Amino acid sequence: MKFHFIAIGGAAMHNIAIALHNQGHEVTGSDDEIFEPSRSRLAAHGLLPENPGWHPGKITQNINAVILGMHARIDNPELLKAQQLKLKIYSFPEFLYEQTKHKKRIVIGGSHGKTTITSMIMHVLKNCGVKFDYMVGSQVQGFDTMAGISEESELAVFEGDEYLASPVDTRPKFHLYKPHIAVISGIAWDHINVFPTFGNYCLQFKTFTEKIEQNGSLIYFSEDENIAKIVDQLRPDILAIPYSTHAFITKEGKTYLKYKKKNIQIAVFGKHNMQNISAAFKVCLQAGIGEDDFFKAISSFRGANKRLQLLAEKENCAVFLDFAHSPSKLKATIEAVKSQFPARKLLACMELHTFSSLTEKFLDEYKNTMQQADEKVIYYNPVTIEHKGLSKLTHEKIKNAFGDSAIRVFSEDNLLKEFLFNNNWTGYTILLMSSGNFSNIDFRELINKL
Repeated sequence: MKFHFIAIGGAAMHNIAIALHNQGHEVTGSDDEIFEPSRSRLAAHGLLPENPGWHPGKITQNINAVILGMHARIDNPELLKAQQLKLKIYSFPEFLYEQTKHKKRIVIGGSHGKTTITSMIMHVLKNCGVKFDYMVGSQVQGFDTMAGISEESELAVFEGDEYLASPVDTRPKFHLYKPHIAVISGIAWDHINVFPTFGNYCLQFKTFTEKIEQNGSLIYFSEDENIAKIVDQLRPDILAIPYSTHAFITKEGKTYLKYKKKNIQIAVFGKHNMQNISAAFKVCLQAGIGEDDFFKAISSFRGANKRLQLLAEKENCAVFLDFAHSPSKLKATIEAVKSQFPARKLLACMELHTFSSLTEKFLDEYKNTMQQADEKVIYYNPVTIEHKGLSKLTHEKIKNAFGDSAIRVFSEDNLLKEFLFNNNWTGYTILLMSSGNFSNIDFRELINKL
């Protein structure tokens, strides 16, 4: 079959394109800008568009389906041509559902933890020899791509993002998957540009549960009061399965799960990750994995890319990279690192990069989220604010919103580099947090100095 991707450079889009190419399908695509790592990965598979931009001539009657990325606009010339030819146009979540509608689908939703929970489930299933389709929001060790589709599998595991599906389909992505097994890890307001109130945001998760297939199950974090309200309104045919924090201990910077009077050493740490493991455990039980098999497999899980990813470590210093950007993620990540390395001081450096985090109305949600860090740094790029059409921020506004006058705020990357690279961080854990890239600062230089 022949597939064409409009905005092929997106994180999910280029991975699905590669997955289809690996299946033997003919794949083409376009984009106006393609950044790393998408660029190199598409090039390696011969899928990188020859010329940037949009080319309606690529849209022909013999295309079986067009997959439309969120990055494209509704007046995209390739989209208009596809509509004119009456071609089948899918958002990527809609396409994934079509590919897996005869399979058992597991969908992990939540404001935080969904990438890690999905990655854990994938790791366990692979280690247990189970074939499955998947889509996850980060690179996972042991998987070449972030998406996989096969004809042999009877199971599909999808990370369920609540953001919109495409420019012409404004439903949240996770509403399209119709899970048999659903997870909600937690609800904390995000995506203010799409969901202007917390009530409207919560409604999306209620709708998600209404999309669960008949006699399906919902696995949910039992300590979240917003989820509890949704669980109270579940259809009677849905099995509600609560989970909490899995029992664990920490010794000398190492974390151990408590299981059957044993201590099982694991590579990930932090209370939030013990909750993620508990969710993955409940899912895997539902998928037919035995308890012993789960704990044997999870002990070798190393984490997902940019999820408390260890960049470098020596005896008296370590550098971690994390995707944390929302208030709940920021707070949980800082607390996890501080608890894991209590003898060290903690330098927490966070970039305001998303629409929500750069919106003055939303900034107050960050109040007291960085309290446990010893050195606190916030960076933002004024050009990003301008591109998003938002009001200018000041350093003082940010300090007031976070409720901490000790926070250092930088809006110039050279000054941030000077602070990070020219200080002695011996005895510190350095935590770099962003959904962006800190204006392309090369942290290898910092690591080499350490």
